[in-house]
Amino acid sequence: MGRNLLMSSLENASFNILLQILFRCVTFIINAWVIRNVGHEVIGIMNVRLLLLESTILYLSREPFQRACLGQNGEFMWYHVINQIWLCVPLSCLLSFVFVYIWLNILPLGHPEHAFQYEFGCWSVALSCILELCSANIALVAQLYCFVKLKVVLDTLHIFVRTILFLSIIIYDKSLALIAFSVAQVGSITFIVLAYYLFFYWYIKYKPLYAKGALKSKLLPSNILERLYNNMDDFKFTSLRDFFPKYVGSINSSFNRKLNTLTLSFAKQGVVKQILTEGEKYVMSVSPVMTFAEQASYDVVNNLGSLAARFVFRPIEDSSYFYFTQMVSRDLPLYKQDQNKIQESCTVLSQVCKIVSSIGLIVLVFGFSYSRTLLTLYGGEEFVASGLPVQLLQSHCLAILLMAINGITECYTFATMTSAQLNSYNYIMVFFSISFLVLSYVLTYVLGPVGFIISNCINMFARIMHSIHFINNETKDTDYRPLQGLYVGKYFLITLFIAGCICKLSENNIFYKSILTHITIGMLCLIGVLLSWGYENMELIVKTYNKFMRSEEKKATD
Repeated sequence: MGRNLLMSSLENASFNILLQILFRCVTFIINAWVIRNVGHEVIGIMNVRLLLLESTILYLSREPFQRACLGQNGEFMWYHVINQIWLCVPLSCLLSFVFVYIWLNILPLGHPEHAFQYEFGCWSVALSCILELCSANIALVAQLYCFVKLKVVLDTLHIFVRTILFLSIIIYDKSLALIAFSVAQVGSITFIVLAYYLFFYWYIKYKPLYAKGALKSKLLPSNILERLYNNMDDFKFTSLRDFFPKYVGSINSSFNRKLNTLTLSFAKQGVVKQILTEGEKYVMSVSPVMTFAEQASYDVVNNLGSLAARFVFRPIEDSSYFYFTQMVSRDLPLYKQDQNKIQESCTVLSQVCKIVSSIGLIVLVFGFSYSRTLLTLYGGEEFVASGLPVQLLQSHCLAILLMAINGITECYTFATMTSAQLNSYNYIMVFFSISFLVLSYVLTYVLGPVGFIISNCINMFARIMHSIHFINNETKDTDYRPLQGLYVGKYFLITLFIAGCICKLSENNIFYKSILTHITIGMLCLIGVLLSWGYENMELIVKTYNKFMRSEEKKATD
């Protein structure tokens, strides 16, 4: 398509990291306000039960189709891709009725005073999922044609519209917290869906007028318009009708068999991966392990402990998956493919492995000494008095390290597996899922809420081992060893160990006397760790900087 896939993926990851920071900061502040003014039970219902319903419907409906269609590489006709992605809408309708029935009739609520608002919330979440998937087609096209800034702008607007709607209602009447949550979900999604279609209506309608030198607009400067339409001569859509399903004479002609097979493979995999991702919430919802108030406390600590994963790792994984699907063919051994692409993709994998592993180790080491500090600043001394929140957050630090490694290795694995390998892996994922549920249930009764995190760590470690085995097998006939990036460097590890010892001594001896001094010591240690990492990885930093500068120069000349 005449675009730089690596730079687009890096740009997408950068914007998504900033967007995640904005989104999580807003959400975190709102949750803190709701806890103090509404109560823990409502937070537990919203953040555990209702958001679990949304996650279940969206993931099972959208993920298989999106992952299959992202790797199309010009192999399929566009109408095959569009027809395929639209199948997620009827599937979401079916799953919505099934899961809403389960959420209302099988999963216990235990709070009759919230019964009406809870039912309204379940149906509202289902409706918002169906509406969101009505724009899955156009969002896929935007991603494949690298409309990175469009996604960033719309996601930012989504955050603000939802926040404004939620706060407007809850400030008016605190007892309507669940109603406010429901209205905000539906209203913000409706706004984003309409915005997607309006943008591409404008883009398609005015593109011919701007493409041939008539770059004049009262709203946008000419240089922005030039960049907007630069390298987009291959844009295949000439009308909004092209974004909708197209029947071409028969069902077999309208859909591609290979694309169907790939989608089915990801669908089988998606069920077990969703259980692995949200397993602790399913256990909380199905069994009386914790009350809604306890679930809310666990969710607050869980969200705090997962900030690094959501801010950094998830955007990197999404962009890396898109990059690897475009660079590596699923159906050919690496030595039979374009070696320039394979070399670049292996280099990128190695560098990303090193970066995320380093971040994970920093979080692990500093998290053990600063979990109590962070929780004290957020919830006060009473919040950490029992010691459980501190244990939960420290356990999360280990989970973050494993999450970092698992995310990128599994990302490459899923992006390059053949359909047959994906089908085989589905059986392994079933074993992982069953083991995870059993471990979660058992360890929670033995160790309390910490058992959720420990069982998750065990499963992530097993998945890492499988991904490492796959990548080593795939690269054994080549000279590339991308997993060497998991070794982060001798000087970095030594500096990190020394910093961890200093910070732990500071927590034991200085924290209770002066929390500000304790934080200052941690910041100085962190600076030393980052300098040692930069010293050992100067070549990577220089390459990244040069690539970024070349990209900016190219944009300036365009």
